[in-house]
Amino acid sequence: MTDAEKASLAVFKSPRATAWTRERVAKLDRTEVLHLQANAVRLREQEVADLCAEILKDLPDRGPLSSGAAARRKNAARLIPRTKAFQARGVWLYEPGTSWSGIRKSDGGVVFALWRASIQSEDGACRSLLWSPNTNGRRPWSDSPAGRERRDHCVYALARGSAQGLLVHGEALADRLPEDRAHTVTGVDPETIIDLQVEQRGAEFWAIWGKKRPQ
Repeated sequence: MTDAEKASLAVFKSPRATAWTRERVAKLDRTEVLHLQANAVRLREQEVADLCAEILKDLPDRGPLSSGAAARRKNAARLIPRTKAFQARGVWLYEPGTSWSGIRKSDGGVVFALWRASIQSEDGACRSLLWSPNTNGRRPWSDSPAGRERRDHCVYALARGSAQGLLVHGEALADRLPEDRAHTVTGVDPETIIDLQVEQRGAEFWAIWGKKRPQ
């Protein structure tokens, strides 16, 4: 765990996370902001989560993910394989080599693997595309067994009202979905779990989290 991540957890021990100013968050790299946002959402510190979402809009989606080679090595060292990350959350994948989502037997909860670099900001919240139809042959993975499984899990999670997400780190290929094939997959951070909701937008299913609660 990096010093920034330790600090992000420690600061939430106080009643309010007032230590996270815009200037302080702006000094973090994208990975550290995502970690801070995930912790803020989990601990219901909505102001910090909203601030992270605003900062993420100005950070590049691609490129260096840490502040130096030492930090990159440190980050990679704590990552674990996708299947082991699911197992740590009580989910045994139907097809360990290809499945990107599963259902926890203990309580029926759905857990999705989310490609970290694909996370987008929207109106102060975060979103990640879970499944989209294979229109004009552009997303053949959606018609694969793993893609159909993912869609079934989206439908189930939508009806259930909640789900969880794991962040998968790696480098995508320009012409392939990372769920199908990636340039590199460095692993999943086992310490980060995102509580999310699934929304259907037309024929697409999206993971949404960090929404501001009604006053």
